[in-house]
Amino acid sequence: MQPYFLPYIGYFQLIQSVEKFVVYDNIKYTKKGWINRNRMLRGEGDVTFSLSLKKDSDDLDVRDRLISRDFRREKILNQFRETYRKAPMFGSFFPILERIVLYKDDNLFNFILNSIENVCKYIGIDSDIKISSLVNADHSLKGAQRVLAICEAEDAKFYVNPIGGLDLYSKEIFSRHGVNLFFLKSKPLSYRQYGAGFVPWLSIVDVVMFNPQEVVADYICNGYDLI
Repeated sequence: MQPYFLPYIGYFQLIQSVEKFVVYDNIKYTKKGWINRNRMLRGEGDVTFSLSLKKDSDDLDVRDRLISRDFRREKILNQFRETYRKAPMFGSFFPILERIVLYKDDNLFNFILNSIENVCKYIGIDSDIKISSLVNADHSLKGAQRVLAICEAEDAKFYVNPIGGLDLYSKEIFSRHGVNLFFLKSKPLSYRQYGAGFVPWLSIVDVVMFNPQEVVADYICNGYDLI
């Protein structure tokens, strides 16, 4: 999977569902994707938060992109503080969030990887997280062929992809290569936020701010189907 900064709960369900999670560092950064941004609660709706990046070539991989020197870590941390300071689990998770946001490394991939590892530790996810460039596979391949090459290099017999991959990957093709392909579909999730309504599929920060760790762990372990 691509690395995402504080993504929605489905990303962590995907990590939990496998023994080994390979996160791409040697993949092209996409401007309009969710690599360096996500959504948090604001009033009865949501707003986007993001990591500002240094201007550079659009052809660079994620591991070659840098966070802008003008990016104010304290500013985004204050946004989280103001949004969630009255949330029931603020005291438990905010120190973790500080460790994530104030992390000193300006390399985009390293910064995001640190955030993923910290959230996994807090929730109790112990899957092995591996960096794609360290896998001995042909990384010039694209799409399903690249995934299959990584599966072969890691001697994987099962591969789990988010439900959005239904149109991208064929179970038949994977089976011919000795790999059982599954798609992870998150179940509808609802919990009490501040207002009367519920804003779904926000950053994992929203989930852990409003729910005790054991409840989050249950959402992570039991809140999806493998198809």
